[in-house]
Amino acid sequence: MMWVKICGNTNLEDAKLAAELGADALGFVFAESKRRVTPEQVKAITSHLPTHIERVGVVYGHDAAQIAEIIGAAGLNGVQLHGDFDPRLVTQVRGLLGNEIGIIQTLHWVVGSDSSTQMRAELRQIAATNMVDRVLIDSRVGSAGGGTGVAFDWKAARAVLDEFADQLKVIIAGGLRPENVREAIQELHPWGVDVASGVEMSPGRKDPEKLATFLRLAKGV
Repeated sequence: MMWVKICGNTNLEDAKLAAELGADALGFVFAESKRRVTPEQVKAITSHLPTHIERVGVVYGHDAAQIAEIIGAAGLNGVQLHGDFDPRLVTQVRGLLGNEIGIIQTLHWVVGSDSSTQMRAELRQIAATNMVDRVLIDSRVGSAGGGTGVAFDWKAARAVLDEFADQLKVIIAGGLRPENVREAIQELHPWGVDVASGVEMSPGRKDPEKLATFLRLAKGV
């Protein structure tokens, strides 16, 4: 069954609802964003969540000690690294957090351009190092690399992702919503999907109906 992460959570009500509706993971954004939260705010949420839910901190930066401090203070068991793949950073984060913490590396498909060559090279490097647990591919629109609500070119991406289907657990994000998640899964055959703005009523606030529909459709493919 499809793994589903609901990202950009800012409050306990939304996080608990997502968990009750069947989400596998919840994401909390510590990078610059309309959905940015503090470790203290997240700790107040994660302490009330079911233990089986994966709790992922989305971070941007190259200071492993700072990343580890955020993850620990927020009570998380997963970290999603934004920015270019940095083997040295991944090694440091793994050393500080241990093998029980899942590491997701984010890569960006630039909307409006053919990112096939760059994406293929980045995926090849990650697969060769075998250092991260999963790879998340999100849309980049200008300087915005997350929560954009814009999908990347699925048809161009399919050929690239098919090459690595047996080597990497690929999660797709960027512009997903209840109306298109089934199509995205059928087109790209990902290991998992990730959504933030596509199930919101406003930045940082989930729409219960959209959330329920998204999870039902994604899990039903």
